[in-house]
Amino acid sequence: MKTWNIYLSGEIHTNWREDIAAGAEAAGLAVSFASAVTHHEASDDCGVAILGEEPNKFWHDNKGAKMNAIRTRTLIQDADIVVVRFSEKYKQWNAAFDAGMASALGIPTIIMHQDEHAHALKEVDAAALAVTKTSAEVVEILKYVINGELAGYTDKA
Repeated sequence: MKTWNIYLSGEIHTNWREDIAAGAEAAGLAVSFASAVTHHEASDDCGVAILGEEPNKFWHDNKGAKMNAIRTRTLIQDADIVVVRFSEKYKQWNAAFDAGMASALGIPTIIMHQDEHAHALKEVDAAALAVTKTSAEVVEILKYVINGELAGYTDKA
């Protein structure tokens, strides 16, 4: 049986990743999850912590972004599905980039956001293969895609 690689991109301030992982485990799905580094300060400061301080904030952020891109690009390229969550409170420009990268690579994307972002994310949504609002919906999509299971339907063979 294939183990599906699922990359979880997007906001890092809620437990949506854990909710999807718990739902997938409860459903017995053969999945492996990966994501960017979700410790905000570590992600921001990795470049200067490893390669040395930068007096200019642009170069500080540039070093970190490039180091994070090594992880992100590699994991997205290895993913079977990319799930991208946009939260209500924060602007996740990196998540939009991840969604675009996955789409350009032909990797199926599932986008999560609430209705208030529908207009701002209309191009991202148009490229996605599913647009959801909840982690539970993502788990149901994964159950259907991976195991062919749809709640309320059974084989009539």
